[in-house]
Parts: sequence; structure tokens; C-alpha cells
Amino acid sequence: MMTAWITGAHGFIGRNLARSLKAAGYQVAGIGHGAWPEAEAAQWGVSFWLNAEISASNLGQLRQTLGLPDVVFHLAGGSSVGAAIAYPNEDFTRTVVSTAQLLEWLRQQSPNTRLVAVSSAAVYGAGHVGPIAEEARVSPFSPYGTHKLMMEELCRSYAANFGLKVALPRLFSVYGPGLKKQLLWDLCEKISVGGVVELSGSGEELRDWVDVRDIARGLERVGHLADVDAPVVNLASGIATSVRDIAEIVTACWKDLRVPPPVVTFNGRSRPGDPFSLVADISHMRACGIVNRVPVQQGIAEYVAWYRAQSKMLV
Repeated sequence: MMTAWITGAHGFIGRNLARSLKAAGYQVAGIGHGAWPEAEAAQWGVSFWLNAEISASNLGQLRQTLGLPDVVFHLAGGSSVGAAIAYPNEDFTRTVVSTAQLLEWLRQQSPNTRLVAVSSAAVYGAGHVGPIAEEARVSPFSPYGTHKLMMEELCRSYAANFGLKVALPRLFSVYGPGLKKQLLWDLCEKISVGGVVELSGSGEELRDWVDVRDIARGLERVGHLADVDAPVVNLASGIATSVRDIAEIVTACWKDLRVPPPVVTFNGRSRPGDPFSLVADISHMRACGIVNRVPVQQGIAEYVAWYRAQSKMLV
């Protein structure tokens, strides 16, 4: 049985990845922030959870418990553009410093372990037209994107200089039941209150939405691609969907005959540096045998059903 460690396993993507890896036959351990009762962690496929910072001593504790990992999925780090703008130094510590600690421990203690360091489409920045290939220029605007790019460069350096086997998946707009932030959550929260719902921007902004279950399966596959040349792989749907279309899908799923259907408007104000279009070229992903299974209409309908259920609302 192969052993996988997940940094940030308690997070939204980490939990779903752990469940997917467990189903694929891995023994899964996690390290990161947050109390996580053993029984609850086990439900997500995590056999051992360490509520701790990523440091040499804490990684050593994981080793004493489970032995050296075959693969590490590094998801710990900042997860919000807004939070990174508000607290850039904290985001730097979570993303860049944690990566440096992990890389140095792997170099010294487990150089044969494969590392999947999960990055973001935010490294591409604004100004791209059409699908973005992995070879496209990178010009992050926010501290969040900048720190993700710094993380990537650290990984490339350790791969080139010390022979670590690394893969760098870049995730686009990941969503799914359990995500309590970002557009879908905010939209559902506003609709549940009633009245006219106002969103930022024009509504024509394009994003590439991918269900977290597809991301989890894709990450497991990317783990087998890790090598000293540190390949980059976009993980996305390759489909451009406007924010307006997303809002229409959500409102169509919000069937409640007691109240008028929700009305969504756009205020025309966009966040500085927010890309108009962020859509992936997934040619490389497909060539690697990674195939998505959840269409965006299905996935968003399931998200709305989850939101209403957890909110104890009548469906």
C-alpha cells in the first residue's frame, strides 16, 4: 500500500483529495491547522492527522508514525486573494515559508518521495485572451498569485539542484459541496436573504469551473508525473463560463414557489488586477489521461442542493 501525506488535508480540497486517495488504495496522513477528531478525519480517509505547522520536527513525527511517504500533496498555504491582500505577510508565511520547510525536509530525509505542490491559475495574471497554456507568460498581480509563483520557483530549484521529483498542478476555479467561500457561497447567501442580489463586475467575466471531485482524481494522477523537470499541468475544465451564466444556473436551481425568483444584478465595479478571462488550455491534462466527469450544470445544482440542505431550508 502506498502512503500519501497531504499538507492542508483539513481544507476543502484536502479533504476531498484524502477521500479520493483512500478509495484508490492509499494510506493517507495529514498535517495542517485545525482540531480534527479522529473519527471525523477517518470518514474523509485520513488515518492520522497532525494539527501542527509544517516543520522538520512535525514532519519527523509523521515519519515515526507511518514511515516515509511515497508522495506528498502540498496544499497548505494561502487560499484567498482577498486575505492575501489584507494580510500579505501571513500569506507569504503560509505559502512560501511552508514550502521551503517541506522541501528542505524532503531533501534531507526523504529524497525519493514525489511532491505534488499545488499551485493556482492566479500565477498567470491578467491580460490573457482565450485558453491559457502552461507555457503562457506568468504575471501575477495579487500577493496570492505572486506567492504561488514563488512556491513554484522554489520547487523547480530543489528539483534541479537536488533531484527531487516534483509536479506543479495549477488549479482554476474549484468548487463543490463543502466550500463556504467565494462566488457560489456568496451568491447562495445573498439569495437566501431575498430581494435583489448585487454582484461585482459586469457579469461577462470568464472563468473555468471544475468540480473538486475531478480535481481530487486529477491530483492523484499528477502524482505519478512528478519528476526532476517539475512538469506544470493545468487542472481545469477548459470551458469558459461567464459569471452571469453561473448566476443564472444558481438561480434556476433555486426553486421556491413561496417567493419570487431571485434577481441578480452587476454593479460594474471590478477588483483591481482581477483578470477578465481565466480559462485553461487543457491539452496537456488530456494527454496525461486526466478526464473530468462532472459537468458544470450538474456540479452547481449539487452545490445549491448541498447549501440548502445544510442551511435547513426547504428544497
